[in-house]
Amino acid sequence: MVAPSLASLGPLDGLLLVDKPSGPTSHDVVAQIRRRFRIPKVGHGGTLDPMATGLLVILLGKGTKISDRVMGHDKTYEGTFRLGIETDSQDADGQVVAEKDASAITAAQVAAQMQARLGDQMQLPPMVSAIKIKGVPLYKLARKGETVERQPRFIHVYRFELLDFAPPDVRFRVECTKGTYVRTLAHDVGQALGVGAHLAALRRTKIGQIDVARAHPLAELLEAPALDGKVLPLAAALPLLA
Repeated sequence: MVAPSLASLGPLDGLLLVDKPSGPTSHDVVAQIRRRFRIPKVGHGGTLDPMATGLLVILLGKGTKISDRVMGHDKTYEGTFRLGIETDSQDADGQVVAEKDASAITAAQVAAQMQARLGDQMQLPPMVSAIKIKGVPLYKLARKGETVERQPRFIHVYRFELLDFAPPDVRFRVECTKGTYVRTLAHDVGQALGVGAHLAALRRTKIGQIDVARAHPLAELLEAPALDGKVLPLAAALPLLA
């Protein structure tokens, strides 16, 4: 999509960088911003799961015209996955489906499996996801106990590193292309180690060159009388998304 002419932009045409708390969906945040500030056109530049926190790019006004550019960028996350417990959603929001003793697993084994997942690969999306099959999101089918065939997606993982190992928890950082399911990376590491794993916490720290350090906590934004000084103009945002 072609970016709008910078000469035609108003103060509410741009990006609002939100530090999303755990709990609300990305759609919830969009609705809250639209309602609170009465802005007709509001969107987002890539979802975060409800349990996830961190950088959520909210697109305002003519900023919605660059949604593809925002969503297409590489992402960086930090998080924790827990060994020994597998869930149906591959994260902490799901139901436990298997438990195994992970006490014998070492940091070196975990790091080796993380390194094995670098580079180009095909990833099978989880059933509990927003991907649609014949117009129906997979998570709705999953709630009915259904499992359907999914097409693997091409992804690239640039970095998947061990930050801390406090058994059974593994703290990590991952840098990856759009469409990567971090909880599936965690799940696959657990499967390879033979003990299972699920994503316990996740925080998105960067989209392209936009860092979460520039984001405003959602609660702070919703309490503000206006968005003066908080909207990142497109002229400043576009170089970060080049």
